[in-house]
Amino acid sequence: MKSLLNHVLIDWTYNSNAIEGNTLTISETKVVLEGIHDENAGIYRKENVLIGGASHRPPDHVVVQELMERFVETVENEWSTCHPVERAAKVHAEFVKIHPFIDGNGRTSRLLMNYELMKAGFPPAVIKANNRAQYYDALDHAHTTGNDELFIQLVSTSVNESLDLWLSVI
Repeated sequence: MKSLLNHVLIDWTYNSNAIEGNTLTISETKVVLEGIHDENAGIYRKENVLIGGASHRPPDHVVVQELMERFVETVENEWSTCHPVERAAKVHAEFVKIHPFIDGNGRTSRLLMNYELMKAGFPPAVIKANNRAQYYDALDHAHTTGNDELFIQLVSTSVNESLDLWLSVI
């Protein structure tokens, strides 16, 4: 089980970073995991940003704090009765829509998604790098139309793939 968990964590991190365009190999990713430092880590952005290739434009930096407070309230209240996979997908999509940081929003949103899944007893969803275009399209569709069904389906498929892996080992 410990070996499987280590494999999944490295696979998850590698694919999550590859989605962002990172070209590190799995071995290089493993080495990088031993220490990442960023001066902007944990600090809300103080400038406006654009997401390359997306139609959605993140909100103005002056409203990020307020949007994040509303986000936390929505997660704790409105989405508390959602199915865990739906809730995890919504958490991911809404966080990355707000885009509260200069860098690392996608990685952080995938961590939050998997936190939601794991605390509900599900395995982490690994969105594979080869599904990058579909992933970005589903997110952009959710952000520009308000309809997150495609994204929820993509996350559901990833959860099912993880469940299949875990069940094949057990």
